[in-house]
Amino acid sequence: MALIQQAEPAAPEQTSRPAAFSAHAVITTMLCILFAIMYLDRVNISAAAAPLKAHFQLTNTQMGLAFSAFSWAYLASVLFGGWGARKYGARATLLVCVIIVGTGTILTGLIGGLASLFMARLVVGLGEGPAFPAATQAMRNWYPADRFGYIQGITHSASRLGAAIAPPLVATIIVWSDWRVSFIVCGAAAIVWAIAWWYYFQDDPRAHPQVDARRLEGLSVSLPDRRARFPLWILTKRMFPVTVVMFSYGWTYWVFVSWLPLYFANQHGTDLKNSALLTSLLFFAGLIGNTAGGMASDLILKRTGRNRLARCSVVFTSLIGTALFLIPCLFIHNLTVVVALLAASMFFLELTIAPMYAIPMDISKEYAGLGSAYIIMGVALSGIVSPVVFGWLIDMTGNWNVPFATGVLVLLAGAAVVGVLRPDIPLEIPASPK
Repeated sequence: MALIQQAEPAAPEQTSRPAAFSAHAVITTMLCILFAIMYLDRVNISAAAAPLKAHFQLTNTQMGLAFSAFSWAYLASVLFGGWGARKYGARATLLVCVIIVGTGTILTGLIGGLASLFMARLVVGLGEGPAFPAATQAMRNWYPADRFGYIQGITHSASRLGAAIAPPLVATIIVWSDWRVSFIVCGAAAIVWAIAWWYYFQDDPRAHPQVDARRLEGLSVSLPDRRARFPLWILTKRMFPVTVVMFSYGWTYWVFVSWLPLYFANQHGTDLKNSALLTSLLFFAGLIGNTAGGMASDLILKRTGRNRLARCSVVFTSLIGTALFLIPCLFIHNLTVVVALLAASMFFLELTIAPMYAIPMDISKEYAGLGSAYIIMGVALSGIVSPVVFGWLIDMTGNWNVPFATGVLVLLAGAAVVGVLRPDIPLEIPASPK
């Protein structure tokens, strides 16, 4: 089935003027910065976990509960991103979302205990949940179908850059000042981005004064529509296998995001600085994996014209490869070897992201953002369960390898579901009765 849709007729006449940078280059850069900030504000709590945990004398189970707070709100709010982008556009939706994230992150630096920490992380999750579906809808309007994997890959690579930057950045700020200041700095960065986005982005790329007309070829634009229907049941049935696969991905992902600094400190005796650097190294491996997954998926698509093969083959390889590299970590105690294995696991795990986010973009232009919410639901559900189970297993067994073993089993289960994904079948919404 042909994947690239025909461009919509009669695009508005271009009023572009010469610019130092094309609008697409600026938007790509802004989306990359957005994803980096989102992950910086998501994982900074794990980078600050050791001093924060000591300051409030929290147990591992309590820290797991604090880690999971983000995912409760993340899950509850995720559908509003696709809804908001469809009705009001990605421009307005992302402005609101990112300001909420920045506010919640700043509030994390003002907490007085476990309860307020939990609430502050709920606010961060409340803003991040809708942000990625809204960003997906923006991408769906600005990029042609044969670039879906690329744009999802490069932006999610930037998110892992944010995750990689977070540990050394937060550790540096903690040494320079304290852990509270680190959250205030990260939150302020989000609010600055939101203001820049509002002034530069347009929901319709054809109306942007600096757009290159050549970049409009192959686009199929879906403009905001306040009267739009929201076929949640149809989307839920169609995207359920996607949610299951992303739950299996998310189980190990949340272990990496939430627990790696404490894992290195407790299992291998590293200090705060070295734990942060090692964690950062693994996220750099994930950064490469995100871009590689998107490029590989698009390359397979261009050579075969089969988007099911292009998306599913990369995802299956990702989940199996992650499991294969995690297994030796359960038996090897040499830190250098373990770091290499975990870096390989992170690389393979992140191959999943771009092809999975391309699936809702493949099947629908109007509901790409809403469809991507089901991807995030899988990650959010695992984020609620995985950190708490990880902390509980450590408190019960004292063995930091036991939770990694559960991740291997969940990854293999997810790989078994990949075969039922169908990005090659367009989403069909029955016409409204007249």
